[in-house]
Amino acid sequence: MGGNEIVLFPLAAMGHLKPMVELGKLFLRQGLSVTILILQFPKFDNKPINSYIDTVSAANPALSFHRLSSPPSTVEAPTFIHHFRLAIPQLQDYLSCNSSATALVLDFFFDDAIDVINKMNPRLPCYFFFPTSASNLAAFLYLPFLHKEQTVSFKDLGDTPVNFPGFPSPIPAFDMPIRISDRSSEAYKAVIVQYDRLPKSSGIIVNSFRALEPKALAAIADGLCTPGRTMAPIYCVGPITSMDGQEHNETAGSERRHYSLEWLDGQPRGSVVFLCFGSMGGAFSEAQILEVAEGLERSGQRFLWVVRGSLPEVDLEAVLPEGFGERTKGRGLVVNWWAPQAAVLGHAAVGGFVTHCGWNSVLESIVAGVAMIAWPMYAEQRMNRVFLVEEAKIAAEMPGYRDGLVRSYEVEEKVRWLMESSGGKEMRARAAAVRERAKAAMREGGSSYEDMVKMVHSLTTAGGGERPTVDHLLSSTWG
Repeated sequence: MGGNEIVLFPLAAMGHLKPMVELGKLFLRQGLSVTILILQFPKFDNKPINSYIDTVSAANPALSFHRLSSPPSTVEAPTFIHHFRLAIPQLQDYLSCNSSATALVLDFFFDDAIDVINKMNPRLPCYFFFPTSASNLAAFLYLPFLHKEQTVSFKDLGDTPVNFPGFPSPIPAFDMPIRISDRSSEAYKAVIVQYDRLPKSSGIIVNSFRALEPKALAAIADGLCTPGRTMAPIYCVGPITSMDGQEHNETAGSERRHYSLEWLDGQPRGSVVFLCFGSMGGAFSEAQILEVAEGLERSGQRFLWVVRGSLPEVDLEAVLPEGFGERTKGRGLVVNWWAPQAAVLGHAAVGGFVTHCGWNSVLESIVAGVAMIAWPMYAEQRMNRVFLVEEAKIAAEMPGYRDGLVRSYEVEEKVRWLMESSGGKEMRARAAAVRERAKAAMREGGSSYEDMVKMVHSLTTAGGGERPTVDHLLSSTWG
């Protein structure tokens, strides 16, 4: 590829790959060439990723995907993070054979690469893409310093509040991600090194916008998260969500409009609660499915619920209460495994969203102006819950999520609160206002627009490439 070629290297997992692909589309709109490197491991289920890449490639032929060879299957990695550090030799080989790269944008899990790239080609700017919130970035950047100050693992602190600069309120130690809960584990040690490396990059690209997280961004800019160190520039270019309205169906390739959207067409405006829990977190036990069903039925609210069991195809009649479908007919729809989440959230009939708090889902809800009920499940989702509930105040906490089984009365009460109470009405109004701030950030002259202009200038000029003209940048169409 000629011209200004930007090489993106995402983690080949949906929560990381999809926003990186959308970032690549933004680069294309700036007149840049984009190559996305894909490295997969045979031990993981790669079918959904492969299908997604095929769909994106067909719709966006200018977006180039290049598959790297997998590391030898005989090589063992002690942790999840170490698995992806095995990718560094493949990245080196690619860059050695492709000298046209102007800049490299790495998923933050590939932190090892920055030292290697700096030795290989010190003139090649190397950026990290952070696909979750700026508040989480602030907390994680501070983690290496917190590590020096305390000797106790998070897992041994229970609900002890842990303070991070820029985070809206203390995080209960119990809510820290499992991979960093034990300071003696290899995973924890890898994370400490990981976030110690991020400030060494040419810049960190964050999928958020400045009006959403001013406290966290101010703390980072003031050096509170990296005391005594030089911090890389932060570029908030979000909310990056699906820009072309296309969503990938993991189980079918039909171009026909999904039947859930047709069902929503017949529902009153703002009347439906949407329940969907992501590609990894929503595989509920039969006991949990029963509790949710009973809570929804008793709530009296209209609902659209995506049910995931342990297998792609769930026998809904077998797992739902007997007669549930008939009793909720007309006001409720249960969908097996998948629905087009962004399109559903953008439908006028949807008035609330019960979510696992994955950041991609949060941003889709923000873009749609839909208030949330936070039911976090894994990774940094419990930290997202703190931000959404305590700081942004556009989500209410689902009681019982810590107990392993949310009870039907908890579902009933929280859903009814969001849709019927004065407090729920105020929250829905706040969500609508945040949507307007997100739109303003992405428009010409908005904060995310300006950060994108600065970032493109930085990553093209630092690498010796030609700077895109300002006229071309300002003519770009943002979501």
